[in-house]
Amino acid sequence: MSYAPFSGRDVVKVMVNSGIYEWQRTRGDHAILRWEPPEDHDAEARTVPVPLHDEISEGTLQKIADQAGAKDYQKFKRWIDQNR
Repeated sequence: MSYAPFSGRDVVKVMVNSGIYEWQRTRGDHAILRWEPPEDHDAEARTVPVPLHDEISEGTLQKIADQAGAKDYQKFKRWIDQNR
C-alpha cells in the first residue's frame, strides 16, 4: 500500500495522542518522545527522537518504528496513516 509522505508532526501527533508516548522536550528540530513502562513491565524506558521535518524518509520512519518498539513496520505505518 502506498502512503502520502509522513511529516514529523504527523508522527508525533499520533504517538502522543495515543497516550503511549509523552513529548518530553524539543531539541533543535527534533521532538523527544518518552515512554515509561508500567511498574509490572520488565522493559526499559524508551526515548524516541522524531525530526520535525515536512517529510520523513522511509529509512528514518523505520528507525522511529524500531526505537518505538514496533514489531511490524507496515502495521506501524498504517497506524500513523489512519490516525493523522
